[in-house]
Amino acid sequence: MTIHREGYKTIAITALLFGLFNVVSFAFLSASLPWLAMALFVITLGLFLFIISFFRIPNRQLTINDNQIICPADGKVVVIEEVTEVEYFKDKRIQVSIFMSPANVHVNRNPMSGEVVYNQYHKGKYLVAWHPKSSTENERWSVVTRNAHGEILYKQIAGALAKRICNYTKVGEQVNQCDEYGFIKFGSRVDVLLPLHAKINVNLNQVVKGGVTVLASW
Repeated sequence: MTIHREGYKTIAITALLFGLFNVVSFAFLSASLPWLAMALFVITLGLFLFIISFFRIPNRQLTINDNQIICPADGKVVVIEEVTEVEYFKDKRIQVSIFMSPANVHVNRNPMSGEVVYNQYHKGKYLVAWHPKSSTENERWSVVTRNAHGEILYKQIAGALAKRICNYTKVGEQVNQCDEYGFIKFGSRVDVLLPLHAKINVNLNQVVKGGVTVLASW
């Protein structure tokens, strides 16, 4: 396991606050209320370890298959439905949405190899990530990748806690399946818009792993 580079600053600030808080706590409470000082230490240590775990990149065997579309994120499948996509395709697509809780790994991976033909950031609201309108009204970052099989659109969507979406792709870039393409801080959602002929390989409420679970097949 490694730590994502997006976490270095946050972890450093959290470590400083953890240290200062507990130095003050033990200085003022250890003599009169040692149990309280220890309880505060345990609680803040737990919070600090949680922050570290949020930015983890676990070692895993990635799934590479040109005939398959791989889950771009860890989480739970909360939507599988036919929708009218209005941003890029402007036609009917199958939408598969993955909700990422704060406890999930938050690295986002390319669901397929190909050329990035569209990349657009949208400012927006911070509705809870499972809200139906979060796909179109929340802060989000949309990417479309094209290869010999066709095009898919995938969106990083901010949630009520997620206030920063990181996206490392650009139009014209050739990307590889399962390589990292972005990161979302503190709970969020990823939507994947697939052609109607795609065979969906996941079920509603299924727990999936980014870069591992097969989302769909061409």
